[in-house]
Amino acid sequence: MRVAIAGAGNVGRSIATELIDDGHEVLLIERSPRMFEPSRVPDAEWLLADACEMSSLKQARMHECNVAVAATGDDKVNLVMSLLAKTEFAVPRVVARVNRAENEWLFTDQWGVDVSVSKPRLLAALVEEAVSVGDLVRLMTFRQSQANLVEITLPPGAPYVGQTVGEVPLPPDTALVSILRGRRVIPPTADDTLEAGDELVFVCTEDAEEAVRVVILGSAEPNKP
Repeated sequence: MRVAIAGAGNVGRSIATELIDDGHEVLLIERSPRMFEPSRVPDAEWLLADACEMSSLKQARMHECNVAVAATGDDKVNLVMSLLAKTEFAVPRVVARVNRAENEWLFTDQWGVDVSVSKPRLLAALVEEAVSVGDLVRLMTFRQSQANLVEITLPPGAPYVGQTVGEVPLPPDTALVSILRGRRVIPPTADDTLEAGDELVFVCTEDAEEAVRVVILGSAEPNKP
């Protein structure tokens, strides 16, 4: 898979390193000579250019990329790069970083964004996830599919504690994608037994979120810290 990443700061370099370790081909696009340090990620291809310029994206062979990642610290740059990648180069998957919470509403498919990752929202979600037991916490939104990644930590009195995944009547448009148990990540099967304290990670539509909460936690109001 070929991935183009705009922004070679800490975020961009970290993403590049992870993808390279997984065997992917990565191009880092950086417009600041001060931040242009190919030795920091030597296995990546580097391009000193402005990701908001059509000529730069042509030079980057954006049309050959499977994924474009707008990871700069400037929301305006991330939006323009996302729009150009999607509309001018037909990149199948565009992921954009949101730096300021008030700009999050802009990062939609109208700007070419398939998945937006909001730093403020993600940090808030991680805080909620750390302190919330017996409540549904939204971790991420997938713009293209209009689905959300949500998490529920099972309290001891939850209806399906001690029962198997296959016995849980999940609502439509919902999938249990992972069970986090201590330091273990468990790909769920129908025979796995749920335990109190399990963190259940679902992908579901926004309309299904309340139904998921009711099924997993019962009809009681969410527990707030």
